[in-house]
Amino acid sequence: MATPPRTPPPHGPSRGSRRADAALAARLEAGQDEPSPTPGDSVADIGDAAQSLAPAIGPWSDTLGRAGSRAAQTLLIAAVAVGLVWILLRVKVVVIAILVALILASAVAPLVKWLERKGWSNLLATLAAFLGILALVGGVLTGIVFAIRSEWDTLVTQATEGWGELQRFISSGPLPVDTAAVDDALRQAGDALSGGAIAGTALSGLGAAANFVTGAVLMIVVLFFFLKDGEKMWNFALRWTRGERRAKLAESVDRGAEVLGGYVRGTAAIALADAVLIGAALLVLGVPLAVPLAVIAFITAFIPVVGATVAGVLAALVALVTNGPAIALIVIVWIIIVNQIEGNILQPIIMGRTLSLHALMILLALTVGTIVGGIFGAILAVPLTAVAWAVAQVWASGYQAGDDPVLGADPLDPKDRIEAKATMAQRWKYQMMRLQQRRGGQLGATEQQVAASEGADEPQARPKP
Repeated sequence: MATPPRTPPPHGPSRGSRRADAALAARLEAGQDEPSPTPGDSVADIGDAAQSLAPAIGPWSDTLGRAGSRAAQTLLIAAVAVGLVWILLRVKVVVIAILVALILASAVAPLVKWLERKGWSNLLATLAAFLGILALVGGVLTGIVFAIRSEWDTLVTQATEGWGELQRFISSGPLPVDTAAVDDALRQAGDALSGGAIAGTALSGLGAAANFVTGAVLMIVVLFFFLKDGEKMWNFALRWTRGERRAKLAESVDRGAEVLGGYVRGTAAIALADAVLIGAALLVLGVPLAVPLAVIAFITAFIPVVGATVAGVLAALVALVTNGPAIALIVIVWIIIVNQIEGNILQPIIMGRTLSLHALMILLALTVGTIVGGIFGAILAVPLTAVAWAVAQVWASGYQAGDDPVLGADPLDPKDRIEAKATMAQRWKYQMMRLQQRRGGQLGATEQQVAASEGADEPQARPKP
């Protein structure tokens, strides 16, 4: 039986269709019937149809059109991201309270688990850890306030006089340096920090106080529930997923909690060491206001890279006014030594490889965090960036680890890879999540319904003869 020839597409046959027609003609000459279409032929026919209709789609079919469509998609995604950031900034008090509670909970959660392993109930362990962290943070803040409050005016005055002395020294030196631009920048920074005349009004002060109290109360409440029911909350969230997605989500939370907890504990220990070393040196050198300067060194240590520099500059300015340039130079040298001790000894021993971030990434995160969230953004930017990097490593699978014959050595240290962070128990847990099958019924189903559905799925046992 003769088969009518296929009608070519309106814009000429494609290469795939010509090959298919040639194969069909060969079969017909050999006396074979036309073969039944296979799924592969159907896919090929769909591809041929799409190629034949491509020129009729319009200006979006060529390279420039595809680039324009991708640009439009990118702009749409950017607009959504900007809108999300705007919404978060509108509720900045809530966001900061939740983030601070999450960071503190990550630091204290190991203590809760340790107490539970010792036989404490969940409620008693949570209350002990919760009251302990509140007492510690409250005591530190109270000590900071009492240490700085009475000496703050004197500290500001001496730092200003020290900057004036430094200006005169630079102006009278051999290099023609004009400090007017620096003065203008410092004046603008001071105006920005003080908020201008509006910040001094009673209404603004009441608004700031109300926001602070609201954020503190919300942070305390959220911290308690994170410590008590954080594992249950995450257990509930994981039950909506299964398989590979559940395993990656669980690993993301584990890595994020380790980064946040390790960062808080390590940074607090390093900040205490910096405050002790700097304060002891200032006392030995006879620099006044040694205790407030040590407290400032402790606070600024929570801002990586630039925090210790700010504390050192302030201490050097005070020493320049009260003790002269020789003592100020000794203070600067000691601050540099403390920074080296922190970076080469304390950081590797206390924090290990918790952050695993390049120095450039830390500086960029600090800059963006300061612009977006001010002082709180500067403090939270680095740990949140480290968490984002850890989560990205969990979900991304395209990185080629190891040395490459063309690219050379692997820039990522093997100890910084995400697979090196998990313990053997955690790896076993993730593997079990990947292999386990979906169980359970619909939301709200009773145990009897779930058991009945599972029993219906199992094969019935044969009756005994």
